[in-house]
Amino acid sequence: MKRRTIIGASAAVVVVGGLLFLALRPRPVTAEVEPLTQGPLRVTVDEDGRVRVRERYVLSSPLGGTLLRPSVRAGDPCTLGVTLARIVPVAPPLLDERTRSEVQARARAADDAAQRAEAALGLARNELDQAERNLARARQLGAAGSISQEAMERIQTDRAARGRDVEVAERGRDVARHERDAARAALLRTQDRRGQPEDVWQVTCPIQGVVLRVLQESEAVVQPGTALFEIGDLGAMEAVADVLTTEAVAIRPGAEVVIDRWGGGDTLQARVRRVEPSAFTKVSALGVEEQRVNVVSDLVDPPEKRRGLGDGFRVEVHVVTADLPRALLVPLGALFRQGERWSVFRVEGGRAVLRPVTIGLRNARVAEVKDGLAEGDVVVLYPGEALENGIRVAPRPRR
Repeated sequence: MKRRTIIGASAAVVVVGGLLFLALRPRPVTAEVEPLTQGPLRVTVDEDGRVRVRERYVLSSPLGGTLLRPSVRAGDPCTLGVTLARIVPVAPPLLDERTRSEVQARARAADDAAQRAEAALGLARNELDQAERNLARARQLGAAGSISQEAMERIQTDRAARGRDVEVAERGRDVARHERDAARAALLRTQDRRGQPEDVWQVTCPIQGVVLRVLQESEAVVQPGTALFEIGDLGAMEAVADVLTTEAVAIRPGAEVVIDRWGGGDTLQARVRRVEPSAFTKVSALGVEEQRVNVVSDLVDPPEKRRGLGDGFRVEVHVVTADLPRALLVPLGALFRQGERWSVFRVEGGRAVLRPVTIGLRNARVAEVKDGLAEGDVVVLYPGEALENGIRVAPRPRR
């Protein structure tokens, strides 16, 4: 009887001890996990931006007088030579010697400006010829396999840029010629008009484009140089975004740019044309002063694909600074700092093991793993304070 009692008591102690062990032992921490995979990695600089016409022309009054009410409105097409506004000169000021001298000086300045525009066009054409010769030589070298693809792309980009410079120079020459003709006409009218108030000056459109803004919508007395219209070509547009200077140093002319959230369904493609050399100070939404610089990109998609996109419209700009075809990727949510190094919790045998890692490039979602992990390793996402080295975990796939 006594032996039975001892055996029963021992069994009870074992059962109670087992129950206490099960009740008091640490429970596994539920953790969201994800295995590491190989894949492409694209690193971008993401900022809000806006689009604008590449070349904006501000037409101003060539002389003082009464501006008759313009018949054009913002958005109206503007063809070369069409009359946008008429100015009736005020007789007394246009007949005095001082005004005549001013008009003569303005005519000479317009002549000089036209000659300068012709010289600039000649220089741009010379640079275009040189770029075409460089491209022809590069193509010969490319056929022989003696030039890299990157060098060929740079030469092609330079050729395209020189072509755009010629277009800009031609537009500048046309504007200078029209301003010269307007100044000469003003000079002739001051000599021949005989004070007739019905003599009217015509303000004509210098390019094929669209009226962007009408700066004087009503009849008014204007002075020489008063801005009247803004005109531009919506077919030639660019995107500008201000980025942090610490990010701008990685951006190079010719870099790929993706534009989205502009209101259309598809993304738009662009190429960086220029990173402006001078930065400016901007206060962020949190009240922090930041040094930023403008990055200007040319839209390369045809106007039909970006129909409805106008001057000054808001867009989101993503400038590609690196594009790896294949890399070992770890989610940013798995990384955390431990001292001076990045670390993760890797799941090994049902436990979370602390592992230091070396990372390379990264974007807003993933980072490149240089050392410390291998493909297929399972890491814990968003580790909390309850997670410690060696603790048991209950893995839960990422949602």
